[in-house]
Amino acid sequence: MFESLSDRLEKSFKILKGQGHITEINVAETLKEVRRALLDADVSFKVAKSFTEEVKQKALGQKILTAVSPGQLMVKIVHDELTALMGGEEAPLSLEGNPSVILIAGLQGSGKTTFTAKLAHFLQSKKKKKVLLVAGDVYRPAAINQLKVLGEQVNAEVFFRDDSKDPVAIVGEALKHAKANGFTTVIIDTAGRLAIDEQMMNEIAAVQAAAKPQETLFVVDSMTGQDAVNTAKTFNERLDYNGVVLTKLDGDTRGGAALTIKAVVNKPIKFVGLGEKMEALDVFYPKRMADRILGMGDIVSLVEKAQEQFDAEQARTLQRKIAKNQFNFDDFLSQIQQIKKMGNVKDLMGMIPGMGKALKNVDVDDDAFKSIEAIIHSMSKEERANPEILNGSRRRRIADGSGTTVQEVNQLIKQFSETRKMMKAMSGSGAKNMMRMMRNNPKMR
Repeated sequence: MFESLSDRLEKSFKILKGQGHITEINVAETLKEVRRALLDADVSFKVAKSFTEEVKQKALGQKILTAVSPGQLMVKIVHDELTALMGGEEAPLSLEGNPSVILIAGLQGSGKTTFTAKLAHFLQSKKKKKVLLVAGDVYRPAAINQLKVLGEQVNAEVFFRDDSKDPVAIVGEALKHAKANGFTTVIIDTAGRLAIDEQMMNEIAAVQAAAKPQETLFVVDSMTGQDAVNTAKTFNERLDYNGVVLTKLDGDTRGGAALTIKAVVNKPIKFVGLGEKMEALDVFYPKRMADRILGMGDIVSLVEKAQEQFDAEQARTLQRKIAKNQFNFDDFLSQIQQIKKMGNVKDLMGMIPGMGKALKNVDVDDDAFKSIEAIIHSMSKEERANPEILNGSRRRRIADGSGTTVQEVNQLIKQFSETRKMMKAMSGSGAKNMMRMMRNNPKMR
C-alpha cells in the first residue's frame, strides 16, 4: 500500500540532499514535488495545497542542527504533518452501554458484512466481549447467509429474521435478545446500495434512531479514492457517524482516501482492513501509517502482532529445549504456524524498516511455507523428534510423500541444522562462550 506515494516522496526529498541549509527556493522545489506526489495519490487539490503550505511554514522557521541534514529535517516535518493530516492519534471505540451497540453503514460492495465479522473477531479475541451479530440487510440476496457463514468462522451468534423485511423491527428484537442472553456488544450489519439514494438514507437513519448506537461506523473501499471521500461526506451529513473504516487498504497503492478523509469529513479513521482473513483488521494509528508511507517500517505493529501469538509458557519450554539442543521439527513447525497467524507475509516483512522498498517488485506468496510444511508433515513422529536419523532412504521417502525433490528436503534439513546450532550458541552458556570468543578476538575489540 502507498507504494507510488512512498516512491514519489522519496524522490522529492532528494532535492535537498547535499544542501547546506534550507532556503525558500529549495523548499519550494521540494514541496512542488510533494504536492504532485499527493495529487497523484488522489489527494484533493485543496488538501494537498493546505498540507504543503503548512510544511513550508514549519520548514522555513526551523534552525538546522549540525547533526541533522536539511533533507532529514524535511522528512521529519512531512512525517509530523502526515500524522496530523490522518488524525494525529488513534481513535478508540466507545464500548459503553449494556450492551454496547455498533452500527455499520456504507455502500454495497464496500465490505460492510466482512468487516462486521472481522470486528466481532477483534472484540472477542482482544476485548473479551460476548458479541451478537445482527443481519439488518434484508434486501441483498444471500446477505443473511453470508453473515451466518462469517459468524460461524469467528464463533459469533447471528440474529436474523427470514420472515421480516423491516430492519427497524429486526434491530428492536435483536437488542431484546442481546439483553436477555448476556451479550455485551451488538454489531448491526445494514443494507447498502450501489449508489446513494434517499430511500437508503431514510432507512439507515431510522435504524440508527431505533438502535441508539454508541458507535456508527462508515465502511468505505479505500481503492475508490476521492469517490470514497465524497461518499463519506454525504453519509456524514445524514448520520453524523463516529468514525471511518477503510477496507482493502492492502490493495491501495495510492492512499488518497486515507490521507484526505479526516481533513474533509473531520471524522477519524478507526480501522483498516488489510486482507480477506478474519484476523486481517487493524486499529488505525496515524503515526505508524506515516512511518510506513515514508519507508520507516512499523516495528511497533509487528511486535504487537507477534505478542498476540506469544505464549509465555511455550516460550520457556522452547528455551529449555534450545539450551539442551533438543529443538526439533515439531517445534519448527509450531513456530511457522505462529508466524502464519500474524498475517500476510509480505505485509509483515514490509513493517521492518527498509524492507518495504526492497520488496517493492518481489512477489512473496502467502503459501511461502507450504512446501516446508509438506516436508515436515511427511516425516514420521520419530523423524520429527530426532532429525539426526534422517538418512538417504528416509529423505527419498519424505520427498515422494511431500511432492518435493530430495534436493529440497536436503536443503531444509541443512538449514534446520544450521539454525539449531546458531540457537544453541545464542542460549545459556553458549551465549557466554560466544561473548568470551568475541572478547578474545583482537578484531572485535
